[in-house]
Amino acid sequence: MIQFLLNDRPVTEEQLDPNLTVLSYLRTHQRRCGTKEGCASGDCGACSVTLGSVVDGKLTYQTVNSCLMLVSGLQGKQLITVEDLRQGKSLHPVQQAMVDCHGSQCGFCTPGFVMSLFSLQKNQPEWNRQQAEHALAGNLCRCTGYRSIMAAAEQSLSDVQPDSFDRQAQQVTEQLMNLTHEAIQTLEKNGRTCFIPKTVQQLAECCIAHPDAALLAGGTDLSLLITQRDQHLPKMISLGQVDALKACGEDDKHYQLGAAASLEHIADFMATRIPGFAGMLTRFASLQIRQLGTLGGNLANASPIGDASPTLLALNASLLLQHGDTQRTVPLDGFFTGYRQTVLRPGEFIHTILIPKVTVSPDFVTWKVSKRLDDDISAVFAAFNIHTDNGIVTRAHIAFGGMAATPLRAVACEQALCGAALSPETLARACQALEATFQPLSDFRASADYRLQVACNLLRRYVYRSNGLAITEVSRYVS
Repeated sequence: MIQFLLNDRPVTEEQLDPNLTVLSYLRTHQRRCGTKEGCASGDCGACSVTLGSVVDGKLTYQTVNSCLMLVSGLQGKQLITVEDLRQGKSLHPVQQAMVDCHGSQCGFCTPGFVMSLFSLQKNQPEWNRQQAEHALAGNLCRCTGYRSIMAAAEQSLSDVQPDSFDRQAQQVTEQLMNLTHEAIQTLEKNGRTCFIPKTVQQLAECCIAHPDAALLAGGTDLSLLITQRDQHLPKMISLGQVDALKACGEDDKHYQLGAAASLEHIADFMATRIPGFAGMLTRFASLQIRQLGTLGGNLANASPIGDASPTLLALNASLLLQHGDTQRTVPLDGFFTGYRQTVLRPGEFIHTILIPKVTVSPDFVTWKVSKRLDDDISAVFAAFNIHTDNGIVTRAHIAFGGMAATPLRAVACEQALCGAALSPETLARACQALEATFQPLSDFRASADYRLQVACNLLRRYVYRSNGLAITEVSRYVS
């Protein structure tokens, strides 16, 4: 059973197939067809909806891809769709702005844009163009053109007046807080089951009892098995209600990132602590994906082209794993054992990601090379965590994604740098070490030769930057 609010209406679903996406649920069970399916993979944003949830006693809003979110994730949330925005007999100011500014032609993508702007309006009353572009980066339009859509954003965000959602905020907050549960919830139908634990102890017990169950965090990758490959998962265990795994904190030695914390939450937490880490996340997929996806899920996925894995490898991160009541700590560079394979045992899960503070260089930097600036997968990703003393490299951690079957540290390259100045001769030796270490594959994103050349060029870029040479930074924010 799951309980949630559909706008302001309480909904209880006793039986639902846990493989059902929120998009399919809206269109087939609730007959709400304003939310569209464009790609069913989280790329176009036509399916965007807004989720309301209570965080630290305050109602917050997030735009998510309903084509990727599974229905178990609705537990304890408020689900808002484009049909809910109307204010009596009038359009919501965001909708009216799209009309006034001619921001819609075929209209298929329009509901998604409207929901992204609505969430931005609620979360950022003081906005700027960069924030608007950031919020809309996960919404694609193929016919209108973005100038009129950005004009609608400016109009709808420039003079924000209280609406029905503001007036109902306190009531909705109280309703959502009353939907909390202490026991393990179960959602099942058609012989498929999803367990929804509330505590880490309940999660551990579920994982021991059902070691064959798929762990569902944000579902941004797992859901693709359903929407793209027509597979169905007989058992899942949802981490969405385990608040202890969503916490981010620090002590004297480590930054501690909960495995089920969303990528966007982690970006906010790390923005002033390790700006290079937060910067990596701003180019990670889209805002809709980052507000669903989790760091633990990204690591457990073990993709060779992920951005978070090489970043954390360069930061010398380790993982706190839990199996029943037993915990163990594994260095991240020993976590990946092969293509999409890890040391995780059946029934074991990632609890916390640990980043040692002492190993973070003040000059830590990451670079991503992809065909698109936003919402794209890396061809090559590089992370450089290099310490120097009087111009001599004392410690180097360098990692790449897209260069091997797993995210990988460039150990030979690191050894070529340590104890030497960042000179042309040192750079040449380090590049030779890179070429000897990696044998990347060619695919539709990039050829093997291109990947090797880019990896060496990124190392050169780091050295030039460290030596004070001018580097041109390319920005999308061009008027």
